[in-house]
This record gives sequence, structure tokens and C-alpha cells, in this order.
Amino acid sequence: MRPYRVLLVSHYYPPHLGGIENVVRQEALHLAALGVEVTVLTSGERAGTETADGVRVVRVAAWNGVERRTGVPFPVLSPALLGSALRWARWADAVHLHDCLYPTSWAAGAAAALTRTPHLVTQHVGLVEHPSALVRGVQRAVYAVAGRPLLRRARRVLTLNASVADFVRRHGARTERVEHLPNGVDTALFRPTESASARASARARFGLPAGRVLVLFAGRLVPKKGFQLLLDAHSPADGYELVFAGDGDSAALRGRAGVHHLGTLAPEALAEAYRACDVFALPSTAEGFPLTVQEAMASGLPVVTTDDPGYAPYRLDREQVRLVPRQVDALRTALADLAADEPLRARMGRYSLDCARTSFDWTQHARRLLTHYQDSRG
Repeated sequence: MRPYRVLLVSHYYPPHLGGIENVVRQEALHLAALGVEVTVLTSGERAGTETADGVRVVRVAAWNGVERRTGVPFPVLSPALLGSALRWARWADAVHLHDCLYPTSWAAGAAAALTRTPHLVTQHVGLVEHPSALVRGVQRAVYAVAGRPLLRRARRVLTLNASVADFVRRHGARTERVEHLPNGVDTALFRPTESASARASARARFGLPAGRVLVLFAGRLVPKKGFQLLLDAHSPADGYELVFAGDGDSAALRGRAGVHHLGTLAPEALAEAYRACDVFALPSTAEGFPLTVQEAMASGLPVVTTDDPGYAPYRLDREQVRLVPRQVDALRTALADLAADEPLRARMGRYSLDCARTSFDWTQHARRLLTHYQDSRG
């Protein structure tokens, strides 16, 4: 009997850096480890096929100028996309689309319909409140025209939090087919620091100061992530300094006292940045439970993030994870309190680590995915 075949579809895939691409890579690796035959359909600077760690990656040539010019991660793919999608949808037992906003998902969804291959959707986010009215309008149009039929036809729609679950139901997903499925986290890579000396060494490698409380932000420097709120809330007198890992509007960081910018980091370097810092802060909007929060928790850091209804399914202890309003004063108070209270940081960090180890296991995630794939053929 041949192995079960799955086509994973994502607009980007490593080495391109980002949350969705990291999720797809982990799913691909863990499904392959379970004996599934996995092909990933994605974009690339050049067309080609590669195989590594038991995963076949098919790249369709794409122009990435939209992201370079505007910061919006939206590749423009060559017309060869539909032919590739048809070929691999015909090969697959199930097609798994990641987010219905992108051309890769549109093409693969159409190919799945034409080949009568069941498709599933993981919807990572809802409508992003981008500062550009044009970008917001394009999002709404895409979800109405392309997203709605993809969600409506999907055998399963997998969501990471309650906010996105509401979003997909409003955009056509059948209520009985919407399932909550948390992402996993690589607890071998993202782990607590081993000692004070190891933390000091990590800081030295990044050129970060010793003897100061460091608050880490990891993500793109774009409005929805809330990096400007952190800057507005920060004062060196509050006893901590800010560390930003990510690219985007970096001009806002320059020349500010107690602010350090590490740029975009590969996963191994990002894991070390977590271990170099004392607190993680992400005042983002409409993200629910993003991967960086999970990575920070696996690294044993106390977390300060936005009080988003998307966290509800996770039943977090609000004494141990600070879910605050997306306001400068609330951030300032939460971060100043943590900077001044080392026992509180230690207690919240222990809770983070325990939560990550018990709730965010990639192997269990892959097993649940495989069950959804197999059920979708019924």
C-alpha cells in the first residue's frame, strides 16, 4: 500500500522568513516523519524542485517586488502556477491550503476542484488592519471573491484562535467544518537559557548590554505588530531596554536611547535572542496566538501581549500571561512592573515553559492533521 500523499500549499517557504512558512515547514517535516509523502507548492525566485528531509518542495517562479516595496508579503507568480497546481493536486490525496489570501491558494483550490481532490484550509489571520486604505480594500475584495469559495468548499477549516474562527464563518466556512488546531513549537530549538553565564554570552554575541532587563519584540516592523506602541511606552527610567528582531520601518528605532535593533534573524539566531532577553512583548492586533508568542513561552520568557479574544480557547492564566489593552499606558505599566520584579518574571517564565511543553507539540499537531486529511475523503 502506497503512503498517504499530501500537497501543502503556501505563498512562501523557507529560506524566506516568516510565521506561515515556518508552520508549513514544521508540518511538512513532522508529517514526513509519520510516513506521509509530502509535496510543498510555493513560490521562489526561480522555478525548480528540491527534496530535503523527506519533503519535496516545488517552487514556481515569482516576482517579490510587492514585499520589497511595501512590506506586504504577496508574491506575484508566473502563469506556470496553475499547471503545477493541477499536476500536484491530481497526485495528492488531500490538498492543504495555508491562508486563502494568496494566489498559490487560489490556484491550488481551483486545481483541487477540477481534480476532485478534497482540500483543507488553515486560516492564520483575519482581516489585517493595515494603515493603507488600498491594502484594506484589496484584502476585503480578495476574501469576498476568492476566499469565500475556498472556505465554503473546504472539507475542514483549521483556525488558531477564536477571532479567526469567527472570521472564517463570516466568510463562508461551514460551522460544522471549522476546527481549532494550535500550532506547535520546536521546543528543542526554542528553550530556556541554561544559566546566567549562557545568557551573558548570548548578549555579548548580539552586542546587547549586560546587567539590564531586556524586553524582546520579534516580528515585522509594521503597524499591525504594534512596535510603535512599544516605542511610545518605553522610557529608560522604567528600568528596561527594548530589543527588536525583525525588519520593516526601522527608521523609527534609530537614535533612541535604550533601543537595539537586531534585524531579521534566522530561526537559530532568533532562538538565541529569546535566551538573551528577560521579557517578550508583542502588542499586535488581530493575530490571536502568533507563533512568536509560542516561541517566547517555549524559551521560558514572561509574555506581555494584546488582550485578544483569540486567546480564549487556550484558557491562559491571566496572572501568568499579561494580556493587556493595546494602549500605551497599559503597556508601560505592565513592562515597568515586570522590569522591577525579578521573582514575578521567574514565576511567569515557569508558567510559559510549562504551557509550551504541554500544549504545543508538533508531532501531536501532525497526527491531528493526518486524521483531518483522512476524514476529508469521506
